[in-house]
Amino acid sequence: MSTNLTLRGRMLVGFAVPVLVYIGLSGLVFTTSNKIFHIFEDIERIQKVILKTTTLDVAAQGMIRNLRGYAIINNPIFLKEYQSSLEAFYTTQNSLNKSVIDREQRERLQKMLVLVQNYNKFSEQMIALLKTGKKAEAVTLFGNGAGAKFVKEFDALNKSFIQAEEIILEKETNEAKKALWFLITALIVGLVLLIVLSVAAALAIYSRVAGTIDRAVNAIASSSTQIAATVEEQERTASQQSASVNETTTTMDELGASSRATAEQAEAAVNAALVALNLTDGGSQAVGQTLEGMFILKERVGAIAQQIVKLSEQTNQIGNISDLVSDLANQTNMLALNAAVEAVRAGEHGKGFAVVAAEIRKLADQSKTSAHKIGALVADVQNAINLTVMVTDEGTKTVEEGAKIAAKTSEAFTGVGDAVNNVVLNNQQISLNIKQQAIAIQQVIEAMNALNQGAKETASGITQTKIGTQNLNEAAIQLKTLV
Repeated sequence: MSTNLTLRGRMLVGFAVPVLVYIGLSGLVFTTSNKIFHIFEDIERIQKVILKTTTLDVAAQGMIRNLRGYAIINNPIFLKEYQSSLEAFYTTQNSLNKSVIDREQRERLQKMLVLVQNYNKFSEQMIALLKTGKKAEAVTLFGNGAGAKFVKEFDALNKSFIQAEEIILEKETNEAKKALWFLITALIVGLVLLIVLSVAAALAIYSRVAGTIDRAVNAIASSSTQIAATVEEQERTASQQSASVNETTTTMDELGASSRATAEQAEAAVNAALVALNLTDGGSQAVGQTLEGMFILKERVGAIAQQIVKLSEQTNQIGNISDLVSDLANQTNMLALNAAVEAVRAGEHGKGFAVVAAEIRKLADQSKTSAHKIGALVADVQNAINLTVMVTDEGTKTVEEGAKIAAKTSEAFTGVGDAVNNVVLNNQQISLNIKQQAIAIQQVIEAMNALNQGAKETASGITQTKIGTQNLNEAAIQLKTLV
């Protein structure tokens, strides 16, 4: 149970034992001292009784002496002295009667009183005879031995009374000596026991408390060391996290710049596609005019040949634009792939960005497919132009054949216009998606900045924790030194 006591409880228990011993010793000293005090009171009372008994004896002797003096000299002064001695006897006897406790002593005192009273009666008879002049009768009365008997019996009673009081006094004195020796012995033994218990309690408290504090200090030191190591590891992790966040932020900045450049290129592709669309419309109108004036333009085959050459150049431009759109689709696809990778690295903040990147890849694939279709159509147009050149060179084909060729050319231009129109729509959608991608990248950058700030604050908090752990370790070492 003592192992569950707190430090305060152990100290209280340790010091309570000497205190209880001291209280017990104090109670014993008080009881013994009170007993000795009562013994000394009895001794003082007995001494007073002995003194008063001596006074009784002196008073009785004074009565005898004054009676003899009056019988010899017949001087009234002796009568007065006799009365004074008698009154002194009665007064002292009354006082003794209050002070004497022992039953036998009280009986002796009562016998002395009876003797004095009888002697007083004897004395009154003698005094009466002497006052009437009957001295011979008084002498005869005195000589009958009554006075001597009184003296003898009174002396015997007084002596036995004093001896009994002295025995009681000796007994009380011995009791006082025993009590004093017991008190001295108890004080010495109690003092030694108190010192031994105090030292034992102090050693017990010290051993338990020191052991507890030492274990606690070792635990604190071990824990603080582990905490310090953990804090250092967390500090390194936080620093690495901050560096990774900075690197990611830099990458996202570059990705944002790339997205903006891609958006600009997409807008340029849209403009180029619009130009190609306008050119295609112009080609379609030219073919229509050719169909309408086929029979009229029979003589102007050379002019048609020039228009066909111009159309061939425009078709080449359309092919170049188609190649540009295909390259742009490839770049967009790569950017969307990089954006998806960065979105995965960004975690929760990059989910929306990943969806946008997936849509961009789909549109890029569609743009690439449309570009391939445009290339195929351009190849068809080129073949048709070559065929027209051949027809022109021959110059012998009929208008019907030229009309057919013109019709095919018109259909080809119509297909090219539709394809270019799809390219325009796809590029516009790509441009919109890239703008949304740029917004999402900006949001990711802001989230990365917030994450970077949090990492810096975490690193600062970890540093403060490290300082606090070091202070705790130093305090534990100081406490262990004190113990």
